[in-house]
Amino acid sequence: MNNDKSKAGQCGDCNTCGKCEPGHEGETLYTMLIYSENYAGILNQITAVFTRRQVNIESLNVCASSTPGVHKYTITCYCDEPMAKMLTKQIEKKIDVLQANYFTDDEIFILEACLIKVSTPLILENKNVSRIVRMHGARIVEVNPTYSIIEKKGMTEDILSLFHTLNEIGVVLQFVRSGRIAVTKSRIEKLDRYLEERELSRNS
Repeated sequence: MNNDKSKAGQCGDCNTCGKCEPGHEGETLYTMLIYSENYAGILNQITAVFTRRQVNIESLNVCASSTPGVHKYTITCYCDEPMAKMLTKQIEKKIDVLQANYFTDDEIFILEACLIKVSTPLILENKNVSRIVRMHGARIVEVNPTYSIIEKKGMTEDILSLFHTLNEIGVVLQFVRSGRIAVTKSRIEKLDRYLEERELSRNS
C-alpha cells in the first residue's frame, strides 16, 4: 500500500501538471485490487461500499484470477488515502471477500485498451490521421467505405491523448475504453500468502 507517496494534484499547479482530471484536484487515482470467492451478488456488495461513502467508481474490471474459484476485481476511484484505506477495510469485512488492497500507479503495472470508430471519408481527406495513429502506437484494425476502427492499448493518459487528438480534428464517431487491468510490482503475492495462511489455520 501507499505510504507517504506524492499525491497527484499536490504539485501546486493543477491546471498544467496533467495528473488530475477536472474536479479531482487534491485527490489521487487509486487502483483497488479485490479478490473474492466466486459467488453471485458479491459485486453489488462491493459497489455498495463506494455508494455509501459517495465515492464514484471511475472504472471496473471483473475476471477470474489465476487461483481456481477466486475472482479479481480491479476498481479505480479518486479519493484521498484515508478514504482509500477505509474503503478497502470495509470491503474486506464482506464475508466472501478474501482480500482488498489499494495502490497508486507507481506500485502496479497497468494496461487499458480502447476502440475508436472514425469516419473513413474524413480520414482520407486528412492525411494527418494516419500519422497520428502511428505516433500514438495504435493500429487500424478495420476499414470500410463508411468507417474505420482504431485499436490502442496502453496507459490511460496515452489512450486519452489519442482520443482527444482525433476528436479535435472531428473524425471520431464512437469511442469506448476498457476498464483497467493491473498486477502489482511486489515479488510477494499477497493473495497466495493469505490463502496459505488460511489453509494452515484450517489444518492446525
